[in-house]
Amino acid sequence: MRVHLVNPSDTSFGIGVITPRWLYVLAAATPASCGDPIITDETLEQMNFDAIAPGDIVGIGIHTGNALRGMAVGRAARERGAYVVYGGIHATLYPEEARELGGAHVIVKGDGDVIWSKVIADIISGTALEVYDGGRISGDQFVPARWDLAPRASYMWASVQTVRGCPKHCSFCSVWRTDGQKPRQRASDVVVGEIVQLRRLGYRFIALADDNFYPVTLTDIELAEKQDNAARVAELKAIRSERFELMDKLAQLPSDMVFFTQITMEAGEDTQFLDAMRKARIKGALVGVESVTEEGLKSVFKNFNSAGGDLVARLSKFKEHGVHVLGSFIFGLPSDRRDTFDATAALAKKAGITFAQFVMMTPFPGTVDFDRWEKNFEGGAPEVGGVPITRYWLIPAEVRPKMFTPHGVMSTDEIRERTQGVWDKFYSMKEIWERSKCVPGLKGRLAFLFISKLYRQMYANTGISTDSARRQKATNVARMLAIPCKKLFEAKPMPNLQMPVMSKPATGLTSISLN
Repeated sequence: MRVHLVNPSDTSFGIGVITPRWLYVLAAATPASCGDPIITDETLEQMNFDAIAPGDIVGIGIHTGNALRGMAVGRAARERGAYVVYGGIHATLYPEEARELGGAHVIVKGDGDVIWSKVIADIISGTALEVYDGGRISGDQFVPARWDLAPRASYMWASVQTVRGCPKHCSFCSVWRTDGQKPRQRASDVVVGEIVQLRRLGYRFIALADDNFYPVTLTDIELAEKQDNAARVAELKAIRSERFELMDKLAQLPSDMVFFTQITMEAGEDTQFLDAMRKARIKGALVGVESVTEEGLKSVFKNFNSAGGDLVARLSKFKEHGVHVLGSFIFGLPSDRRDTFDATAALAKKAGITFAQFVMMTPFPGTVDFDRWEKNFEGGAPEVGGVPITRYWLIPAEVRPKMFTPHGVMSTDEIRERTQGVWDKFYSMKEIWERSKCVPGLKGRLAFLFISKLYRQMYANTGISTDSARRQKATNVARMLAIPCKKLFEAKPMPNLQMPVMSKPATGLTSISLN
């Protein structure tokens, strides 16, 4: 009996940008008595079903985007006599789909770090339940990943998680509902230990794969102080202090290491935090801008963001403090008009955003937007190939609608074309070359150009293309671009790298040194 872990994808690029962390966390949580699990990341290559034998356990993690492919993998695995287990956000939200359409024997809801070993033990003993609930475990229960099982030559970036949960409540995001609004932080030594392991293996670019790397804002603390809530103030300051402690330790790692994370725009007001990020070499951050208008921000429950000139000023703060922004924008909001697209592109340029992504409004399961959207079809939703659009993830990608909410001013095709136009403008050779001034030297600027083109190819052309032929062409181009790009992220392994060690000098201040 072998354990298989599968990250489904109907598009394989051959090379991955960031390691799918959950695969290697569950690999670590797999009992040693089962041997090392067989890991398949289909963003690299498709599943080899001939490797599955009767009695094997096949664990499949699905989110909305890969649910259809994941359920096809599950059915095929069950046909070969395997015991099929599903986990992930989508299986947590729709366990019945995994059972009815994906051939599931078992569904695991919530966090899998701790519950996975019990699921395997119960399957082996013949006492498995149909549903397990892993709940929301505390930060000290997060399982470090088995990075020794990752194919080093296949990924550009590795990934480490430092905190789960987000205190915000954006209408388009499910994280605060599925992972909770209370930040669950890992101890800094555990995080750094995992990063040291990755650097020993030859990874120097690390994504801090957090829901929100900035879980406590200055406004949060000020509000608690105004409410004279001493316990809350202490709690928030402790979380904030732990963030700084982690960044202090990251700063002591080898100077060639680069980190990237996801953060809310409010960090732009916290110059002390931004300075700590720069010192820790957290050189990039995905910032959810979403909309450039106050009306658009209000519609997605993101009033804490800025708009207009204030937005430019706040985004510029990141770059001033050495943190490059990957700005994320949503098109198709009710407040959007035809001039919104050009205005967004102009603002992104004015604010000095280094990278950007422009997505079309999609109601994802588990979000407020999805709940509101689904209620519009209580009398029966339109269907595509017999599948209601309220279950659009079950519609094959080549015929799946690109937008699901009618817009008051523009058609779906117009929004899609205008969205593609913004991608084209932002990632034109001229604009990329102008932005490449942020990196030193000709070699660095050429590398920036290649990476920009790859990012656009993978996240724009492949995602927005409306037919299978164009999607395949976009995938092939991305695959070709990925080969030279991967070389830019290669690093010599440092097998003898040691952990940063804390010491307390006579002054009482904490310092760090490498031994």
